[in-house]
Amino acid sequence: MAPVKSAANKKSKFVIDCSGPANDKIFDAAAFEKYLHDRIKVEGRTNNLGEAVTITRTGDNKIVVVATIAFSKRYLKYLTKKFLKKNQIRDWLRVIATDKQTFELRYFNIANDEAEEDEE
Repeated sequence: MAPVKSAANKKSKFVIDCSGPANDKIFDAAAFEKYLHDRIKVEGRTNNLGEAVTITRTGDNKIVVVATIAFSKRYLKYLTKKFLKKNQIRDWLRVIATDKQTFELRYFNIANDEAEEDEE
């Protein structure tokens, strides 16, 4: 028989890089960290993080989420977009996956859109 893998032992680490907008004073990384603390659900309940999920903010405006339970990267993207919409900055920022464990907040590239419209 094949060995059984346990999902409880899986440790996942996700990074949300919001350094660009945070350096421009558009995005508040501390408020976003608190938002994640308040909104992440564990076992169907908010404010139930315990030791299962830890959220830390580094000095270069990156939020690191480490989960010892089954945790979806897509859920973090959903919460990030919801935070952007709540603060009315969703029209200027987008959430892009730069690699398997990292999201980055980037500005929409408006200059290229205007150049394409001029060509038409």
